[in-house]
Amino acid sequence: MKYLSVILACAVFAAPLAAESMVTAILKSIEDQMKMKTDIKANVTLTQQKAEQGTKLIEMVYFRRDSDDSFLIVMQSPENEKGNGYLRVGENFWMYRKNTRTFQHINRDESIGGSDAKGDDFEQRNLTELYAPALDAGGKEIVSEEMLGKVPVSRLEIKAIVNDVDYPRKIYWVRRDNNLILKEESYALSGTLMQTVYFVKYTVIDGRYVAVKHIYIDEFEKGNKTIVDISNIQTNKLDNSLFTKAYLENLSK
Repeated sequence: MKYLSVILACAVFAAPLAAESMVTAILKSIEDQMKMKTDIKANVTLTQQKAEQGTKLIEMVYFRRDSDDSFLIVMQSPENEKGNGYLRVGENFWMYRKNTRTFQHINRDESIGGSDAKGDDFEQRNLTELYAPALDAGGKEIVSEEMLGKVPVSRLEIKAIVNDVDYPRKIYWVRRDNNLILKEESYALSGTLMQTVYFVKYTVIDGRYVAVKHIYIDEFEKGNKTIVDISNIQTNKLDNSLFTKAYLENLSK
C-alpha cells in the first residue's frame, strides 16, 4: 500500500486529456499534480484491523525534504516503538532503535514500526515511469466511463513496466470532473485481486487536493484492513538538521 499517496500521490487537479491516449493523459495529469513542491510535515495514524489479532494503533510524524526527496519518520506509538525512527537520504535508508541508539541499513521493503507500511510507501516516484496503459485483445486501452455510486468516473486499467512495484496491475476509478482518485484495485501477476483502496476524504493544502483518509482492504487475507488518517499537514521549509542521524539520536536524550 502507498500510504504517502496520502500526501504525495493524491494531490491532483483536473487537466486536459491528450487525444492520442486517454489513459496516459490521466496518468500524466495525476503525476503532474502529485509532486508537492514544498517540504512537508504531517502526522500519520494507521489503524490496523486484523481478523486474528484485533486492532492496533500506530502513530508517526513524517517529514519530507523537497530538494532531494529525503524523508524522516519518527514513531510516536505504540509505546514499544516510541522514539524509533527511519531516515532516508539519497540511496541510504536507515532504521534507528532508541533503546540501543544504533542505526541499521535496511531495504526499501522494510516494515515501518511493525505496520503493513513499508519504506517504499513513503517515496515519491513518477507514475508514468512505473505503469503504462493495459491493452485488451484488440490492442485497445482498457478504459471506460462508469458511475461509482452517484459519481461519474473513468475506469482505467494499467500494467507495470518496471519490476520494483508493489503490484503489476492496477485499476483506478477517477472522477471525471477533477481527476481525483476514488478507488484503486491492485492485482497480482496471476490476476488475483490483492488489495482495494478507497480514498474517502480530501482536503485542500496550498491550493491542491490532498487525500487525508484512505481505507486499505486486504482482499487476500479476508478481515484485514488498514485505515490511514493524515493530519496537521504543514508545508513550511524544514531545517536540514532534521534529516540527520544526529537529530534522531538527540530525541533519545
